Amino acid sequence: MGPPFSLDEFYDAYPRVEEQFQADLDDGLDPRGPDFLFQLVGDMTLAPGACALDVGCGEGRDTVQLATQFDLRATGIDPVERHILLASEALAAEPDDLSERVSFKVGRAEALPVDDRTMDLVWCRDVLSHVVAIDSACAEFRRVLRDDGRVLIYQMFGTARLEPREAEWLWKTMGVAPGSADPDQVERGFAAAGLQIEKRIVIGTEFGEWAEETSGKASRQLLHAARLLRSPDRYIAKFGNAAHEIMLGDCLWHVYGMIGKLSRRVYLLSSA
Repeated sequence: MGPPFSLDEFYDAYPRVEEQFQADLDDGLDPRGPDFLFQLVGDMTLAPGACALDVGCGEGRDTVQLATQFDLRATGIDPVERHILLASEALAAEPDDLSERVSFKVGRAEALPVDDRTMDLVWCRDVLSHVVAIDSACAEFRRVLRDDGRVLIYQMFGTARLEPREAEWLWKTMGVAPGSADPDQVERGFAAAGLQIEKRIVIGTEFGEWAEETSGKASRQLLHAARLLRSPDRYIAKFGNAAHEIMLGDCLWHVYGMIGKLSRRVYLLSSA
């Protein structure tokens, strides 16, 4: 099967518009940035002192921002003890009143160390893709959520543009559970847990575009990926094979997000 266009179109018609096409592509499309996630929380109009749970909090930056920006009581949980240690150390340097409203503890999405129906907001940013037991995690979100509470989930999913061999290598390297990178399977997990989708927001490439336009991050990731692929021995000798593969995976994660092989989504959920 030949291309869907003729040679005349490629070498005659297209060159006539190419320069203007390039100029139009240089105009930004006003992409949303990561602060959009916090704007969604602001739209919820949570009462001062409401309780938020940051699932997979990492070093706690989002946990602290939720508490300070919206006057919430926030708990961050993460399975990596080092993350909890670093988050707790950073919190100790904050004002005392914040330390009274924010806490961190070791825990997993599939077994949250939280009492039933105590949370007004469950925040889960870029975490569920690592969870094999999506149904269990979603059931835990429902268990700890108050009847009028909300869940905000943000994560990256694979698309039809991601080739099977690419996906196999990327999921393994980045610790992604393949089923959890499939939006249909994840949405079935929501439904099974009794969580209703209020909003499904396809971010697509926007956060990547925003990062490139504001800091040039995406093009640096592409450059780093090229160097890692061209001279792997150089970096393996200095940092080890595992570090090389993880760095390459992280670079390609961002590159694939820019070219549509991966796509970002946000879900706002409530009790069904």
